[in-house]
Amino acid sequence: MKELTKEQQTELERQISLYQNGVVETIPQNELRDKVARSIQTGKPLKIKLGLDPTAPDVHLGHTVVLNKLKQFQENGHIIQLIIGDFTGKIGDPTGKSTVRKQLTDEDVKKNAQTYFEQFGRVLDMEKVELFYNSEWLTPLNLEDIIRLSSSITVARLIERNDFSNRMAAGKPISLHEFFYPLMQGYDSVQLESDIELGGTDQHFNVLMGRHLQEHYGKEKQVVMLLPLLEGLDGIEKMSKSKHNYIGIDEQPNEIFGKTMSIPDELIVKYFNLITDLPHEEKQTIAAGLSDGTMHPRDVKIRLASTIVSMFHGEEAAAAAVEHFQTVFQKGAIPEYIPSVQWKGAADVAIIELLVVLGMQNSKSEARRMIKNGGIRIDGEKVLDTELVVSVTDGMIVQVGKRKFVKVGI
Repeated sequence: MKELTKEQQTELERQISLYQNGVVETIPQNELRDKVARSIQTGKPLKIKLGLDPTAPDVHLGHTVVLNKLKQFQENGHIIQLIIGDFTGKIGDPTGKSTVRKQLTDEDVKKNAQTYFEQFGRVLDMEKVELFYNSEWLTPLNLEDIIRLSSSITVARLIERNDFSNRMAAGKPISLHEFFYPLMQGYDSVQLESDIELGGTDQHFNVLMGRHLQEHYGKEKQVVMLLPLLEGLDGIEKMSKSKHNYIGIDEQPNEIFGKTMSIPDELIVKYFNLITDLPHEEKQTIAAGLSDGTMHPRDVKIRLASTIVSMFHGEEAAAAAVEHFQTVFQKGAIPEYIPSVQWKGAADVAIIELLVVLGMQNSKSEARRMIKNGGIRIDGEKVLDTELVVSVTDGMIVQVGKRKFVKVGI
């Protein structure tokens, strides 16, 4: 490769600085630099891969960490390869799982993938994204192809994975098909000749498999970029629908705003860095202000919540969400608009059943915990008795926590 011009060198430094910001690990860094330099010099865009198994129908803020990084590459003219694992999704990624994962049906995959496309469009320009389904090349593989693929790695190497070694130590079963998951994900990179693959830190083994298999099949090896996992509302566990600690990008503005205001203060800077589209310098100013005490966490969190709502619903919705929050939660008022739910059950009903049937709690045990924690009010009165029988009246207002209100109609 010829030496870069001064202008090309400046562009290289700009892109590398942008791509490396917020990344936990790049494997290997020198190859990322070489690939970007070659792209600048030749004008040929890089192919940036992200593989997804549509295991749930909704996209949450945790997903946007990697989407925002893809957006940076896309805005610099590189090609985004979005692979929908309609084949691998029916097997299930064993990463982080203590048991065999439930296999998805074709209908599940198709429905969830459609939701992904719609919601990803809020971050990426989907018209410029190359969409693939890995069943296109995995379904035609015959037994000879599969044996050749499996010969590229040893069983000992696969068992090194914590997911598998922990299950073996605990005497839990591991199905043979689970060993094929990382191989098939890696084979996606072989087929698409990807230059770079992105993934969360929990995908370390899987995304490195693409690099390994590309070498096995005589292809140029991809660079792996691992991004941090975003903790959910509890501040401890990775954001996940199954853990009920997520903020969905398709949720209503007030819900997104209220949930964001509930995150622990120590996560404010991380959320700004990984989720928002604010300029890097502004993020640094916010971090410094929180560190030296010149900015109050509550005020900064309002800015964070407003920014996130604006990204997915627009500035008008963000301004309305700020006003709603200040009216309802800072002044203790009941909001003007409360969704109505028609009650078709008995006139007298146990409080726990009422909360579950109204859809305000997911389970009876969750409802019981919320009552014990003082988070339930009926017509403004706190409910502390888990055995309370409620006489349902028309217009009765049921409140869960600080954000959920329902007006009951009979």
